[in-house]
Amino acid sequence: MANIATYASPAGRVNIIKGKMLSMTEPTEVLSLGCEMQPMPKNKGDNIIYEGIIPTGGSTSNANTINRWSITAASHTVSEGVTPTAETHSYRTVSVTIAQYACLYSYSSKAANFHEDDFPAHQMRLSALRMGLVRELIRYGAMKACTTVIYSGGTSRATVDETVSINNLSLMSRTLLANGAPMKTTILAAGPKYDTSAIEAGYLVFMHSDCEHDVRRLEDFVPVAKYANGSPVNENELGSVGRFRFIISKELNSYPDAGAAVSGLGLKSTTGTLADVFPMIVCGEGSTYDVALNDNFTPFHIPANQRTKDDPHGSRGYVGADFWSAAVVVNNGYMGVIEIAVSSLA
Repeated sequence: MANIATYASPAGRVNIIKGKMLSMTEPTEVLSLGCEMQPMPKNKGDNIIYEGIIPTGGSTSNANTINRWSITAASHTVSEGVTPTAETHSYRTVSVTIAQYACLYSYSSKAANFHEDDFPAHQMRLSALRMGLVRELIRYGAMKACTTVIYSGGTSRATVDETVSINNLSLMSRTLLANGAPMKTTILAAGPKYDTSAIEAGYLVFMHSDCEHDVRRLEDFVPVAKYANGSPVNENELGSVGRFRFIISKELNSYPDAGAAVSGLGLKSTTGTLADVFPMIVCGEGSTYDVALNDNFTPFHIPANQRTKDDPHGSRGYVGADFWSAAVVVNNGYMGVIEIAVSSLA
């Protein structure tokens, strides 16, 4: 029988084929839906101050109720021929300082000359995705620090020992409505399609994807698939309950091991001892400002063959991105946070 050639005899010279690039997880940005975009002018300073009138009788010491009116009809009666006593009004201010955020990658001129991949393009994509995630985390840091907070099953983060409940949501709705928080969404009437549901006007709720199981189990939960005319506010919207429409993101991480002891409760825990606590951010209109010098940012590329006094041989190339940004809660009474535990599912 004649010999059949194999890779071992004789050996191939290379025997490597360049395959396609593997997929990569992309960051999710959803919190801009809960923010009001506020551009910042150039060459005017890095601090911006917002000002608002405090309604008559409104609290000047409680950020949660500062927009509530507190008057009586009786106090506004006047006597014939008597001029009412003139009053003054008060203002409140919210200030924020914008900051610069950046990332930077580098490569050598040798890699530029001999590498088979277009890695500067890959670094450009990495820079764009990475800084998009940074922008989302800036918003998240500001929004989850809102001062209107409900703790599921407890009175502090350290005592959280329950998943989200209808009572949690009803209490948050009661609080936001009492504060006059405007709705983020409008009513969706039921459509002609089979088994579609009407959706109330309400607030947006942003939460980690780990919360999905418990939210879907809530009474009266309506999945997006049953929305009339298929009208979610975002591709990451999960569904609605009452006045709340839930949007999930894997970027909205928990406070690991920050809650109560999980023994016997079936709650998720990083170490198996204390519950991980997940912030559910509930937004009304006008609650948070996303302040930016520019609404968008563009990654840059300085090629390795570009000679400068700092790199006369053009031996290094750089790819990166930067932007100026800040996020600030301007109306704590128009938004809230429900801190919850989630089922372990183990």
